[in-house]
Amino acid sequence: MRNGPLFVDGIDNLSLVDGIIRYDLLCISKLVDGKPVPENTGSIAMSLQAFLRTHRQMTASIDRMVEQGILKKNEEPQDEPAGAKLN
Repeated sequence: MRNGPLFVDGIDNLSLVDGIIRYDLLCISKLVDGKPVPENTGSIAMSLQAFLRTHRQMTASIDRMVEQGILKKNEEPQDEPAGAKLN
């Protein structure tokens, strides 16, 4: 088991199989031709209920950061970063 913090830049390959959500963790550690290259640094598997609970917690955190002025909601969708497409 990992003892230190795990830093990730995003997720990839999100799937739901037999009630379990699985996704890969990505880290950008190098550039090729000036473009970031995502590398798989691990994976997560959690129940659908845990995934939904995590979503609620992250949404509440984002809402608090917007209220505190740390973040600003952007109404226009932006291009997805490399590795951000979900299956």
